[in-house]
Amino acid sequence: MGVKFAREYEDIIAELTKALEQLEPCYTLLDMEEQDWLGLAPEEQQECLRTLADDVFYGLGTEAVMELGQDVLSYEPDKHIIKVAYSNGVTQIVRLI
Repeated sequence: MGVKFAREYEDIIAELTKALEQLEPCYTLLDMEEQDWLGLAPEEQQECLRTLADDVFYGLGTEAVMELGQDVLSYEPDKHIIKVAYSNGVTQIVRLI
């Protein structure tokens, strides 16, 4: 299936990375302990989250809905968006076109 997009891939991944930062606690999605996560430099944390964003982007091309902890990410091809629904009720939209 694949996620179809018309925006610059780097821009989409940058937005998705910021959305993933809001997942609490995001380091658990990387199978890391808090002390290990805090031991990383900010640039290393961003690189880990960017890699996770790449994985999520391509994963949504296979499975349109992914649960990460208590949060849900979904690809809605008819609306050309990736929706990040946080467990606190807030939803963030990443536009693909």
